[in-house]
Amino acid sequence: MVERRRILITNDDGYTAEGLQVLADALEGMAEVWVVAPNSEQSGVSHALTLDRPLRLERLGERRFAVDGTPTDCVTLGISSILDGRPPDLVVSGINFGGNMGVDVHYSGTVSAAFEGVILGSPALAVSQVRGEGLSFHHAARFARDLALWTLEKGLPSDTLLNVNVPVGKPKGVRLTRLGVRRYTEGVVEQIDPRGRQIFWIGGGEPIWESIHGTDFHEVGEGYISVTPLHLDMTQLDFLDELRRLGLDWSEQYDAAGG
Repeated sequence: MVERRRILITNDDGYTAEGLQVLADALEGMAEVWVVAPNSEQSGVSHALTLDRPLRLERLGERRFAVDGTPTDCVTLGISSILDGRPPDLVVSGINFGGNMGVDVHYSGTVSAAFEGVILGSPALAVSQVRGEGLSFHHAARFARDLALWTLEKGLPSDTLLNVNVPVGKPKGVRLTRLGVRRYTEGVVEQIDPRGRQIFWIGGGEPIWESIHGTDFHEVGEGYISVTPLHLDMTQLDFLDELRRLGLDWSEQYDAAGG
């Protein structure tokens, strides 16, 4: 008897987020769907793991669990414990309320949860819905289902995930992209609280994106779904070779000094 395929779903907006529920409904018919998600919003936590306290798990339904931890905690707990030793065939993180493009992928709990799936040996997708007037998660959910089916059939490299961003409204199509470039007008906003004490807000300014063809931000702005392959190994291989050419390989000198 062939075992039914398994999909593990998580997010960083929390278990009750609409995007998570729409995604789970979209994927339910194609596989055995397991939802393990944070019990509260965890946006911007990146790849944080909870190491200073135990995690608490609440069962909310059949194959439905909430965790008082980060998205990465959820994937780790799901794969290592909740799924009874049989890893998922696919991890899908989302649908995030807001885009995860450019360097923002480094801060994103959504993307980091997908990366944790990759680290633990499962192919993974991160799916985000850009905010705007008339926002609906249903186009993103439909594409997530199509891409999940494609990924289960074709597979992904063991160190790679697909990062998806969906525009507001009906998409014009799909574009394969690279990460965009953005900067904030004000990285930190300084204020005084009602008691006269100094406080700071990080990321208080509006982001400014560079309009570069072929990047996720540009193509989503043109109305297309962007699909960006992200690589777990962040080594800058070209510069590694350049460092060797410039003579920064000091291994022999240090070996001699130590001897």
